[in-house]
Formats: sequence, structure tokens, C-alpha cells
Amino acid sequence: MESVVATMVGRESEQEVLSAFVADPGGRSLVLRGDTGVGKSALLEHVADVASRHGYRTIRAAGVEAESELPFAGLHQFLYPLLSSIDQLDDTHRKVFDVVFGRSQETPPSVMTLGIAVLDLLSLAASQEPLLLVLDDGQWMDASSIGVCGFVGRRLTGSSVKLVVVLRSDLPSGFDTAALPELPVTTLSEKASEQLLDTRHPGLDPRTRRLVLDEAQGNALALLELPPYVRRAGRASGERLGYTGIPLPVRLQQVYGARIEALGDGVRAELLRGALDGAGATAGSPRGTRYRMTGADEAADCGLLDIDPLTGDFIFRHPLVRSTVVQTATPNERRAAHAMLAQVHRDDLERRATHLAASTIDPDEEVAAVLEAAAESATVQGGALSAVAWLTRAAELSESHEERSRRLGSAAYIAGHSGQLDQARQLIRSGSGIGDSPSSVVTSGYVALFEDGDVRSSHRQVFAAIESMRDAGVNERDEILTRLVDLLLAISQYASDETAWERTHELLGGLGDLVPSHSRIFEDAWGDVVRRGAGVDERVERAFVGLADLEPWGVTRLGVAAYHVDTLSQYRPHLQRTVDREVETGALADVMTMLHLIMLDQIAVGEWDEAGRTGQRCLELTTAHQHDLFTYHTHAYLGQVAALQGDIERARELQSLVDTWARPRGVGFLTQITDAIGTTTALAEGDYEAAYLHAIGITPPGVFRPYAHQASRTLLDLVEAALHTGRAEQARTHALAAQRADLPGISPRLALVTYGALAMTATDPGEAETLYRKAETHPHSANHPFELARIHLSHGIRLRHTQGRKAARLPLTLAAETFERLGAPSWTERARAELRATGASALAPSAHLAALTWQERRIAELAASGLTNKEIGQRMHLSPRTVSSHLYRVFPKLGITARAALRDALAKVPGDQHV
Repeated sequence: MESVVATMVGRESEQEVLSAFVADPGGRSLVLRGDTGVGKSALLEHVADVASRHGYRTIRAAGVEAESELPFAGLHQFLYPLLSSIDQLDDTHRKVFDVVFGRSQETPPSVMTLGIAVLDLLSLAASQEPLLLVLDDGQWMDASSIGVCGFVGRRLTGSSVKLVVVLRSDLPSGFDTAALPELPVTTLSEKASEQLLDTRHPGLDPRTRRLVLDEAQGNALALLELPPYVRRAGRASGERLGYTGIPLPVRLQQVYGARIEALGDGVRAELLRGALDGAGATAGSPRGTRYRMTGADEAADCGLLDIDPLTGDFIFRHPLVRSTVVQTATPNERRAAHAMLAQVHRDDLERRATHLAASTIDPDEEVAAVLEAAAESATVQGGALSAVAWLTRAAELSESHEERSRRLGSAAYIAGHSGQLDQARQLIRSGSGIGDSPSSVVTSGYVALFEDGDVRSSHRQVFAAIESMRDAGVNERDEILTRLVDLLLAISQYASDETAWERTHELLGGLGDLVPSHSRIFEDAWGDVVRRGAGVDERVERAFVGLADLEPWGVTRLGVAAYHVDTLSQYRPHLQRTVDREVETGALADVMTMLHLIMLDQIAVGEWDEAGRTGQRCLELTTAHQHDLFTYHTHAYLGQVAALQGDIERARELQSLVDTWARPRGVGFLTQITDAIGTTTALAEGDYEAAYLHAIGITPPGVFRPYAHQASRTLLDLVEAALHTGRAEQARTHALAAQRADLPGISPRLALVTYGALAMTATDPGEAETLYRKAETHPHSANHPFELARIHLSHGIRLRHTQGRKAARLPLTLAAETFERLGAPSWTERARAELRATGASALAPSAHLAALTWQERRIAELAASGLTNKEIGQRMHLSPRTVSSHLYRVFPKLGITARAALRDALAKVPGDQHV
């Protein structure tokens, strides 16, 4: 490499950019992108040399194709030289890195959690000397590591750390969307090519020189390597190499192939084992993670290998050497190498599975079982796509038809959850004799539901499959039966049809203990939470304790159950971490639902702008993967956000779009949401008659229609609309129905709106005042700011009429402040009008908190409750450093100097303004 750097020509502009990159104070990142052999590695050596002269410590890593599916394999290379610094971190960060180093079996951290830990580690290491991180062949880095490197690379400003990533332009990479600055590395100009060739290979005869220049086409590696090959091959007469139109990288493999063929059998076998296992990808890589080549001095002598100056290990001189070693080997030689590597990695499940899959030809049940176990491991680590490949291969190696069918069914099931509906169908079709099996029904029912919202036929199909398994005498827990049960529950939820639900309950009731406890949670939460939701929140909480062992679809389903009992907030960090883990190579369809859940929680806690952004992100995924049900589901939630924010035209447009698609299909879950959008939109406009008509379309007053999930959610809407249209009796009847149904015992939100509805409809002033206070001082009221503000507004109006204008000002002020903060313009104006009627000329700002932003206020409340900066960051999806910065600004605004004084400062604010 040193000789290449010394004679590097035609790269003056790139060298200037890289020199300025190093010299520029502060942290930065840069991507070098170009074709194989174009000279990226030489530029990488240049930047490393410049950095060394500036006092930087350089840490190198390289992506390896064999490790591209292994989570954190690439990040391991970067972190390995910093082990001593890791030991200086606190316990929390050390535990995060234990997952990366394979010393812990805990749930892999999210990109944000790990990225923040890596930033802190780099900051600590760079406090002694600035760091240059160089990553070669970044396109082969695993998705988990790419996510973290991208996260870190975007946040290096202000540090003493620089990151350079080298990518091949002919291959896609996770770095393509990392939004890091790029420096394209193009082929050399004709003049620069001639200069490089004449410098490194002077005295070539004109015909050979012209041939090399034509074949190299400005590729630096070809200019360096082709001349001696041309001479040895006797091509100086001017014949063209290879075939016209063959890509240059393929032609260059001929150069290395000639050297490889000249080696002894033992050396070639050693190179093959190293190439297949990603050995010697770069200097300084940690030992023990890949195969270590030995006895390969002959390969080093002919320029195929270099020696790592730090470890003494052999390393491949160029990625093309590795690929050429593999391509020039025979199939039998490759299988033998894989078999040996499987033995070398017998204690590493996924690595062993990779090599066993490639080394085995004939059916082998023991190998198939290992591949299936690797698939299960990959699934819970965000590698669902890898799991599909391993299960498919396991099916090919199965010794019995039954095992083959079962594994193909599992592969199809995971493919569906990975957003690959076409592949799921193909897997079912590829399995002879499984077309009508229960496992095929799981896939076909799943596809029918999520691709086109077919709730009617899919319910019949899945229902019949469960009946057939029951009638066949299944008497113990069965994975396929559980999948069918959970799918039937999902279909029933989307249908929201009373008859279908009752049939589902009857069928599952007859199955007894064959239905797992988690599925029973789904059955009670997803259908009729008013009648079956008591105690579900505690069952969900207990189930989430085993989160590390849950497959992504298990996390998703529990999240849906938490939504129905209004406890999503405490699980949002889990959902966000799972999204970060799954979005690249995992269960993408479950990511869509998790984004729905995150969006719903953002709506609930008043983060409406963030909810809109989450919805748009989800919409991009659902549209790209043709999940029509999820697409319209996302539109429905975006319609709710638009209605809340007073974007009437947009809300009605989305309401109509979703309703037109969902109603003919009988997707009651979505048509209920469209009715809720209509209710919210009408309330925002002050059209209470229309709001009432929409609300009773969901459920009539005085009852909560069975299996109508929006019935309890629109309690306050129906009561307010009824009161404003002179239907006081219906309003009171509905509020009392909520009390009789014990909605406060189901969820904190239902407690808040029930007390609010009872207060609004109470005829006795004393009873009303007691109920208003009960709602406003509920310990979880601040977690539902929109509902709370509506209750404040109603309370203030009543106080103005019963106790006078002065008594009404505080609740009206709180209502107006909250509506304004949320971004609900029509509600804000309504509260301001009521406030003006009390004689107040403008909003009376809350003491101490007037200057705080909504985010600062929320952080202050959480800090006052005793949460650490890290816990607050997890709750609000911020880094601990950001939380600390916010608190630093909050203290002077509150007139305090220490965290301990937060509670007292916030306690001076009446009502819901303190924790």
C-alpha cells in the first residue's frame, strides 16, 4: 500500500479534500464511493497517513461478506481496540457493549441506545488523542453495525473523532441512506492513467501499453496489475483480454487466478478456508472471531497476502483476492472447506449453520435442526430475512416430508412477517403437498388479510383450519395451531364483527389449554375491552417481562394489547428499540404495526407533529411493500392527526379514502376510525349535530356496542356532542353506562374520561365539582393532555356560570395553554373566548413555567418524579446529553440551581402542571 500511496497520481483534488477533512477542527464523517480497484484504498491510506501526522490514532475495520448477516460483527472490529476504554465506562454502558462482544444474551440494544454508548466511548478515547476511524468495504458490514455507524457519523460535530467509510459503487449498502457526506472516487483520466502506468511499469512496448490502457479504462488496480499478467500470458502482440463487455472486476480475477493456481494444494485450501470465513479482512482485526490462516507464506510471497503488523496474521491484499480464491475453487473444494469451518465454529450457532448449509448436499436431519435453531436465534435478533434463508435450506435438507413441509411453512410465515408476501406465497407453492396444510393456511390467510384486507374469506379459511386440527386430535401445544389462533384473532379484530368474534370465542374456548396465555391476552384485549379488559394491563405487564425471549411478532401483539388498555407509553421504548432492530433485516410487517403503536402513543401524549412524521414513515414502508391493509390503516391514523390539528380538508379527504376502501370489505376496525375522524372533525368545527351523528354511528348512547373498539374511546365525544345539541338525557345515560361498565378499572385514560363525562352531565353542583377534581387530579391525567384540556374547558364554563368569572379563569387558562401547545387551533380559540368572557384580556401564563417549551416542561416533570436522564431519554427518545442540556436551560427559568429543587418549583403550579 505504501508504494501505491507514494505513486498516487490523478488524485490531487481528492487528496486536498481529505487533507482538509483531517485538518478541519472538530469531528466529521466522509464516505468514499467508487468502483472496485479504482483507488479507494490508496486514498484511505493517504488519509490515514495525514491523520498520523496530525497526531491521530487510527482504528481500522473492514466489512466482510461472510459476516454481513451477523449482528454487530462490523462494530466489534471498531470497538475491539477500545476495550481498555470500555472498562472505564459506567456499568450501564458496559452492559450495552457486552451484547456486542457476545458476553451477554440480553435483548440487543436499539441503534439509538448503542449509538449513544459508542459516542460516549469515542469521546472518552479521544480525550487522550484524536481518533480516525476507517472502514473499508463498508457495503459488507452488517445492518446493525451500519445503523450505529450512521447514527454516530451524523453526530461527530464537536468531538475529536473522524470517520471515513469506503463503499463499492456497484453494490447497494445500508450506508446509502445514512445521509453522510460523500466524496466520489471516479476512474482516472486518460492522462493520469498514462502517468500511473508509465511510473509503475516503465518501458512497456507501445502495443502492450495501449492494450493495458484500453482494458484498464482508468481503473488504478488494473493499471498496476495487468502489465505483468499480459507479458506472462504472451498477450504483448496486441490481442484483447477476455470478452468484450466483461466488467473489469471479473477480468481482474484472472490476474489473481493465475497466481492462485500456481500455489500448492495445501496453501490454496488454506486460502479458501480463510476467504469463505472472512479471514484477514483487514489489519488489526480481533483474533478469535474468524478463521486464522497459517502456512500461507507462499501466497504472501506472490503478493496475494500481506502481514498484519500488529498481530502477525495473514490478511488478503484486496477483496478481489478473496472472491477469486472462492470462484477458482471447485464445488467439492468449497464444500470441504465449509465442513471444516463448521467444526471450527461448532460453538457459534449462526456461523456454524452458515458453513453447514454450504457443505451439505444430501438430506441430513441433524444439519437441518442446526439451521432451524440458527433461524430461531436470528429471528429474535432482528435477522428474520436470514431466518427465512436458513429455514428454506433446512427444509431442503430435511429427511422426512413432514419436517420439510413444517420448515417451509415456518419460512413462509416469517417471510410474511418480513414484508415479503410474494416470497411467502412462493415458499408455499414450492412445498409439494403442503398447499392445503394448516401451515399453508397460516400464510395464505396472512397474505389475504394484509395484502387486500380480506377479513371474510380469511376468517372462514383460518377458522376451518383450526377446527380440522382440533378434530384431528391435537392434544398438546402446537406452533402451527398457535399461529392460526393468533391470526384468527387478528382477523377478528380487523373485522370487528360481533358474530365473527362470538364464533371465535366459542372455538378458542373449546381448545382450553392448547391456547397459550399470550393468545388469551390478545383474545381479551383485541375484541371487546369494555367487557373483557379488566386486569389485562397487569397481564400485559407480566408478559413484557420476558421481552428478550419474544419474537418480534410477539412484541407487536403485546403492544397492540397495551394500546387497547391505554398503557402504551411504558412500552414505547421497547417498541422503538425493536423497530430500530428489525427495520433493515427483520420483521418489517411487524415494524409497520409498531410504528402504528408509536404513532398512537404520540397522539395520546400530545406529540401530534411527531405522530404525523411517524405516520409518513410508516406509509412509505406499507406502500413500498404493497400491504394495502396497513396502508389504509396508516391513512386512518393520519386522518385522526389531521382532525385533531384542525386540518379539516385533509382529515375529510383521508376519512373518505379509508372508508371507501374498508367498508365494502367489512373492515370494521377501520370504518370505526373513519367515524371517529368524522366526530373529531365536527367537534373541531363546532358542528355538534354532525359530531353526534358520527358518534352514535359507532355506538348508541347508554351502551357500548360489543366489539366496537372506538365505542369507549369516543365516550367524551358523544357526551359533549349530546350536551351541545340539547340531548342532556342521552349524555347522562352514556356517562352512567361508562360508570356501570367500570371503565375506570380498565385503563387510566378511561378513568379520566369517565370521571370527566360524569362531571359534565352531573346536575348537582357539588357532585360535579367533586368529579371534575377527581378527573383533573388523576395521577395519569397529564399523560392525556387533550382529554384533560377538554375537561378543564368544561369545568371552567361551569364555574363561570355557578361561581363567577374569577373562579373559572384557572381551568380555562390551563385549557387554552394546553390546546395551544398541542396545536389544536379551534379548541384554543374556543378556550380563549371563554377566558375573555371571564374578563381576562389574554392568557394568564402559569407561574414559573411560562417560558418553558412543551419539551422542557415535560422533561422537568419527569426529572422531578425521580427519573434519571437516561430514563427520561428512553421515555422521550432523546439522548441523555440532550436531556441534560434541556435541564440546564430549565433551571434558570424556574429560578433554581439544583435538580432537587425541581419538585418544589413545580409544586407552586396548580393542578396538572406538576408531577
